[in-house]
Amino acid sequence: MQGRELRGLLHPFLLLLILERPGHGYDLIERLAAMGVSDVEPGHVYRVLRGLERDRSVTSAWQTDGGGPARRCYTLTAKGRDDLGSWVTDLAYLNQVIGACLRRSADAVERARGGHRDPYAAVRR
Repeated sequence: MQGRELRGLLHPFLLLLILERPGHGYDLIERLAAMGVSDVEPGHVYRVLRGLERDRSVTSAWQTDGGGPARRCYTLTAKGRDDLGSWVTDLAYLNQVIGACLRRSADAVERARGGHRDPYAAVRR
């Protein structure tokens, strides 16, 4: 999937990463890439982080320790944990819908070929 398709999922991805370990923007972008979300624009990530802060899902504070410039470090709030829980519920439902779509797609392809269905064909691609 390209970054633009995953843009709408940055909220739960960032909430999860911040729950795992508070971090600054560039750190979070690197961790997104490690999750497979590597094609996202940094400016969009920072806009989402500001929105999460406005919504009180995260807080931020300037970190001045270390040798580099000051960086804003994001930490999850109790509301952010609740928001992530809601996202996980929604994503679990989406996972079911996508799974059903993949199964139906595999069935339809096999029927079109005149063969029997391989239940794992869509998963292996």
